[in-house]
Amino acid sequence: MKRLILILLLVIMLAFSSCSGKKAQDTYETAQFEELQKNFVHAKKLYQEIVAKYPQSEYAAKASERLKALEGK
Repeated sequence: MKRLILILLLVIMLAFSSCSGKKAQDTYETAQFEELQKNFVHAKKLYQEIVAKYPQSEYAAKASERLKALEGK
């Protein structure tokens, strides 16, 4: 239940962020949270989303690194 509440809060935060840089950051933070929860499939999906949607952001490079680190997980 606690995890669901945290995820819902993160989703709400993502929905209300207006700047694409902020969206990239929020998505990255959500992906990190998913990693901590050992939800590697969702974390990888979020990192891939960052690389596709925000390729010029600083988070795209970070997301690419995390994707490499998560290979095989």
